[in-house]
Amino acid sequence: MSATGVTGLALKNDLRFSGGEIHAARKPETMEGQMRTVLAHPGTVLRFITAGSVDDGKSTLIGRLLHDTKQILEDQLFAVAQASKKRGFAGSDLSLLTDGLEAEREQGITIDVAYRYCATPKRKFIIADTPGHEQYTRNMATGASTADAAVILADATKGLLPQGKRHLYIAHLLGIRDIVVAVNKMDLAGYEQPAFEAVREAFAAFAAPMRIPSLRFVPLSALAGDMVVERGSRMGWYRGPTLLELLEALEPAEAAAARPFRFAVQLVQRAGGERRYLGRVASGTVHVGDAVAVLPSGRHTRVSAIHTHAGQPQDARAGDSVSLALADDIDVSRGDVFAQAAQAPQARHSLQATLVWLAAEPLDPRGRYLLKHTTRTVRAKVSAVNYVMDVNALEPRYGAPALAMNDIGQVSLELAQPVFADAYAADRATGAFILIDAHSHHTVAAGMIR
Repeated sequence: MSATGVTGLALKNDLRFSGGEIHAARKPETMEGQMRTVLAHPGTVLRFITAGSVDDGKSTLIGRLLHDTKQILEDQLFAVAQASKKRGFAGSDLSLLTDGLEAEREQGITIDVAYRYCATPKRKFIIADTPGHEQYTRNMATGASTADAAVILADATKGLLPQGKRHLYIAHLLGIRDIVVAVNKMDLAGYEQPAFEAVREAFAAFAAPMRIPSLRFVPLSALAGDMVVERGSRMGWYRGPTLLELLEALEPAEAAAARPFRFAVQLVQRAGGERRYLGRVASGTVHVGDAVAVLPSGRHTRVSAIHTHAGQPQDARAGDSVSLALADDIDVSRGDVFAQAAQAPQARHSLQATLVWLAAEPLDPRGRYLLKHTTRTVRAKVSAVNYVMDVNALEPRYGAPALAMNDIGQVSLELAQPVFADAYAADRATGAFILIDAHSHHTVAAGMIR
């Protein structure tokens, strides 16, 4: 499964929308300009995904959000207009602002995860538009793995569908605390409150056993724009916030920087007579002078210097790509982990884990797999398939011989060498891994350590 590139949309375009056509009044920024504008924008960044069943309007919703917050490139508008004309639309189809692949435009569905940047005066957003078709559930799980929040769409005229259940469960499984159910296509339901309440009650009943910390509901029409950015005038019975107001108010769960320090070594190099260890701070914060444990050796030392492209800061936090220097000369190589000395993770030779099976070929209990955890890769075997989850009923099915594509199940793994990991519930960065087929080298599963 290939990684998805991140693309962006320009900011500060003066837009007009009338008669089904979109127009941009100003010259768009370059891609580099877009990136600088978004990353320099004040406020907290919120990463969220849109998910749900096919044709629930996920891509149209993002297109509407981007359009109504005035963040669309001229060349994208032209491409959308051309694609809309090719598909027989009289005007521009907003969903095509995110359905960027030619295959997606021709089929009218989202296949890959499309990323977009957006900013308002209150905060920045990174939006992942994920596929609705069951065949591409693996792509949805990939997009959800780094999200702070999820917007699950439901068609007001169809209610709670199986793929909506699956996406809600996966979002919860991947540790997303804030989930918004956007009851879309209220225009097709006559903007009537009973249609919204029926969908809300169905989702709430299904989600009750999951005990989701924050589950909220908003009625909207992505096509017409009601309750997305602007309130509109056709749902006066709804007194809650619009979708944008709700997203602007969400606060991500415990910041990764508040967790114990974890740093996986990607590369070792010598610079100016000093040995430096390059990588990304997975979680926590590290300061010059901090005591750290080096795993797997177990040696303790102190951080003597922190280097970045901009200089030598006194500290680094989760998400920072840095090189660290140590006070002592210790044998360190790629895959080793630096951890907060007082709260170091334990060596794990076996794992209990939840797998989302991504491959077309089912899990082979006798197969040879590689487990990649942070920058460390070890041989692994599946010693038991404990159960497969029936997502529709939220009940485990015991006795299943294997996992098939898009199945979710709990397994036992035996490792040839230890990994130094946390439970996924405690730290998403160091509690996650992928399984790789040792023969084909294809990624076959995403895993969460219990």
